[in-house]
Amino acid sequence: MGEFLDFPTLIVIVVAIVVLLRLRSVLGTRTGNERPPSVRYESISRTKSDNDDTVVPMPRRNPQDAEEAERVQRKIEAEIEKFGSGKPEIEEGLRAIVAADPSFSPKQFLEGAKSAYEMIVSAYASGDRKTLKMLLDKDVYDSFDAAISEREAAGHTVDFTFVGLSNIAFAEAELDKRNAVVTLRIDAEVVSITKDREGEIVEGTPGQVVAIADEWTFMRNTRSRDPNWKLVATNDLD
Repeated sequence: MGEFLDFPTLIVIVVAIVVLLRLRSVLGTRTGNERPPSVRYESISRTKSDNDDTVVPMPRRNPQDAEEAERVQRKIEAEIEKFGSGKPEIEEGLRAIVAADPSFSPKQFLEGAKSAYEMIVSAYASGDRKTLKMLLDKDVYDSFDAAISEREAAGHTVDFTFVGLSNIAFAEAELDKRNAVVTLRIDAEVVSITKDREGEIVEGTPGQVVAIADEWTFMRNTRSRDPNWKLVATNDLD
């Protein structure tokens, strides 16, 4: 028996016992009462399902959002019928634009066009190329720029007063692929006097309000992040 209890053997036995005791303290022993791994998951699931039938709550559509969307749709449809002037082709074009760009509003577009018209004709009269460049398509800008240059070369200046708009209405509306294209009939009243280098009047009558009529075509890429429309064509109806 002593052969088995020599000093090296005792050291091995002690080390083995220490290792076993360390493992027991770290891992513990199973008694049959341990919580199964699924119990913790089920507990979390149950906590979430107290307010929802699913483990991960799914977003629900807010009834108020649906009501608001329906209200906006009715409002836009009413605008289309009002500003379409009873012309089916214009109404269809406006609906197509709205479908491609839900933010489009016929009423707001006309309000914006009124401001744009005044800005453009005033900028043209004063030779404000910077403003024109922001609002005009390149081809239209080049045409306006050439006319301004010709006027400057002749030494002419323009005294211009925008009186107001007597009418603005949709003449055409369509969706050309991704481009929304809208043509407006615009009737305006202005006072315009052209003078030469010496200040002599060469065109117009002081204080006389003149009625002018134009068709202006605006275009915007409905997939562009730029919300601005550009004037792409003009037609003098006088």
